[in-house]
Amino acid sequence: MTSEVSLKVFSYNIHKGFALGGRSFVLPAMREALKVLEPDIVFLQEVLGKHERHARRYEEWPPLPQPDFIAEGVWPHVAYGKNAVYSHGHHGNAILSKFPIRSFENIDVSTNAFESRGILHAVVDVPGSRLPVHCICVHLNMLKKGREVQLKQLCKRVMRSVSHAEPVVVAGDFNDWQESASKLLFDDLGLHEVFLHLHGEHAPTFPTAYPLLRLDRVYARGFSAVDGEILTGEPWASLSDHAPLYANLLISG
Repeated sequence: MTSEVSLKVFSYNIHKGFALGGRSFVLPAMREALKVLEPDIVFLQEVLGKHERHARRYEEWPPLPQPDFIAEGVWPHVAYGKNAVYSHGHHGNAILSKFPIRSFENIDVSTNAFESRGILHAVVDVPGSRLPVHCICVHLNMLKKGREVQLKQLCKRVMRSVSHAEPVVVAGDFNDWQESASKLLFDDLGLHEVFLHLHGEHAPTFPTAYPLLRLDRVYARGFSAVDGEILTGEPWASLSDHAPLYANLLISG
């Protein structure tokens, strides 16, 4: 007899911990807002692992890397993928999990010198699930040609590294305002976009002041999507330039 396991996931481009426009450092407020929700797995983009200049400038700058600062006390398992590296620091994607991360790998999918991008793939042991859950966090190019290359790389990664029986969640900032990625990911991988599946359209997430562009996505295979929500209004409207996405998924145990 099988049972269903609920998995609550959250995807957020945190804009390196700054509010829209980059004037106010709001990472502590982001952390508190996220802790109220307590999702099981968190997919983060534009996360700073290190920034020496900001650390000197802002008194409230945390002593820990941003992924560890956000995760502290709630998500004991952290995977960080360093993508953009510069003289004073680096940033990339992160996955925070309440459940053990069996392994993770960051794959460089950069296509030009101006956009350092990666695909962070973590394998998570979710209690009650007989199979590991593959969690993939992405932040794709702003230019269409580069995104097309990266989407093909994403498809190859899933085809090679995830058996069709194993559940997989792919979430992040796809920068896909032309909304062309979902057909490719469904046709090639059988991935359903949660908001498109539940509500008939992708979620508008950018900019937070007046969300128009549908850039952020949560894709899943091997799950039933129960609910999906765009988190707008306060406190989210005063935080990053992107609105976060929250989804409740069910997997057969």
